[in-house]
Amino acid sequence: MDLSIQGKIIALWAVFLFGIVFHSQLGFMPVLYGEDVAMPAYKGKMPISHPWLMLGFFAIPMIAILGTVFLNSHPYRVIHFGVTVFYTLMNFLHAAMDMTVRPIEWYQIALMVLVLINGIFLNIVAYQWMQ
Repeated sequence: MDLSIQGKIIALWAVFLFGIVFHSQLGFMPVLYGEDVAMPAYKGKMPISHPWLMLGFFAIPMIAILGTVFLNSHPYRVIHFGVTVFYTLMNFLHAAMDMTVRPIEWYQIALMVLVLINGIFLNIVAYQWMQ
């Protein structure tokens, strides 16, 4: 099957979004089994910045997908490549930070490694598109 480079980018972003949504979902699953997942330092109050940061982290890939569908200019492709690199670095840092959580939840690490590998492929294809 011969898929356009933009089609590959869109597919890789979609896999990335599924991965981060699933990562979030896995993090909340213990609640379904009666486990306490509260963060005591916050005393039941979520900081205002957290939902906005999560919204941004999910929305930017959605915007990148739309941009890749409708834009083909070189400046957009350069910005897009920069965004893919940023997300790969963030995923690497997140996976590394997950290694410090005790007990280590290996299913989360495995998922983050898959998302990271997907991000590296996204970097490669975005770089090819940028050229």
